[in-house]
Amino acid sequence: MLNITSRVRAWVGRRLLARATRDGFDLSKVAMVPDHLLMPLKRDGVDPVPELGEVRDREPISKLSLPFDLNAWLVTGHAEARAVLTKSASYSTDIRHLLGQAAKDETGGLGFTDPPDHTRLRKILTPEFTMRRISRLRPTIQGIVDDRLDLLEKAGPGADLATIFAFPIPFLVICELLGIGEEGRDEFQQLGTARFDVSKGGPGAFGAIAESRSFIRTAVKEQRANPGDGLLGMIIRDHGDAIDDEELAGLADGVFTGGYETTAAMLALGTMVLLRDRANYEAMRTADDDAVHRTVEELLRYLAVVQVAFPRFAKEDLEVGGESIAAGDVVLVSLSGANRDGTLGTDMDGFDPTRQPTPHFTFGHGIHRCIGAELARMELRAAYPSLSRRFPDLRLAVPPEELEFRKHSLVYGIESLPVTWGD
Repeated sequence: MLNITSRVRAWVGRRLLARATRDGFDLSKVAMVPDHLLMPLKRDGVDPVPELGEVRDREPISKLSLPFDLNAWLVTGHAEARAVLTKSASYSTDIRHLLGQAAKDETGGLGFTDPPDHTRLRKILTPEFTMRRISRLRPTIQGIVDDRLDLLEKAGPGADLATIFAFPIPFLVICELLGIGEEGRDEFQQLGTARFDVSKGGPGAFGAIAESRSFIRTAVKEQRANPGDGLLGMIIRDHGDAIDDEELAGLADGVFTGGYETTAAMLALGTMVLLRDRANYEAMRTADDDAVHRTVEELLRYLAVVQVAFPRFAKEDLEVGGESIAAGDVVLVSLSGANRDGTLGTDMDGFDPTRQPTPHFTFGHGIHRCIGAELARMELRAAYPSLSRRFPDLRLAVPPEELEFRKHSLVYGIESLPVTWGD
């Protein structure tokens, strides 16, 4: 039961939002994001900026200032992050009340859907991501990796590993998984990066989301008329009209969102991290399955390319980490901050491929945990050893300080990774 103060605060918040919406406020049209809100997205190379660790050590859950007197909290501690991500019934991830109608129509899928709709849709999608189902993709993944290595070798020393190797692998795997044909793939691929860039606020990101969703809607209609062997065709055959085209497009868009840019960033940044220490990179050539698993898990924890989890809106008064969160407050969980919490072990700001796998939130946690986590792991476990075996003397072609990283992106990444080999 809300107390009087919470009731007043919630009522005032609703009135402010109502007035803001009536007067034209629309998150998807906000051109710039205040700099203080971008701190959890800032990095120094692959490391979160020191301020994030300082905030975590001082206040593992701290207050943020948002427009319209909305209360917001930044969660950086591992235990506090788990508490928020686990209690799905206490939070909503549906942000559509902050969007204009056009953006609302393009927002959905599992990430921004609450139970019971989330439960129903995830139940439809989960069988397609069992180890038995995705294992059928293992030869396809290895074939794609080998093809990209051939192209990298053909391009010669100085080639951009990000463009030739890191980005095409997950994109082609996702297209194969969904059953999307080759027509229009190039345009579809370019939209993947733009949707995660918040440096210019909502217009760019939501515009890219709308365009990619339009592409997927067309693919869904084609699959509805003639179901193929991919995920879209399987769901249509198994569930028919129990899932409509818009819901299926949302699920497919979520698979694309969660499986493309994230894995691409891991492949490029992970390679860069391995190349910083020749012993780590060379170890991949002869590593057994256990060693590859440890290295991949440590890279996932260390890099945490998905920097912040889906925003959560408290549905009731809560207490997290000793702080009182009121109904209606916004809670942002810093995955990169939580993954480096010193309570998890020693030197969590360092990369140690011999470290036993540490519980991390790179794929999220709870009901919104990334459904394609095992598929991503399968791609990484295939790509790193294959790259090391094909190019044992691979090295950066430019000084590390010349590398250009993405700024203020929800999915952290690198613009290009020039590499060389041979004499």
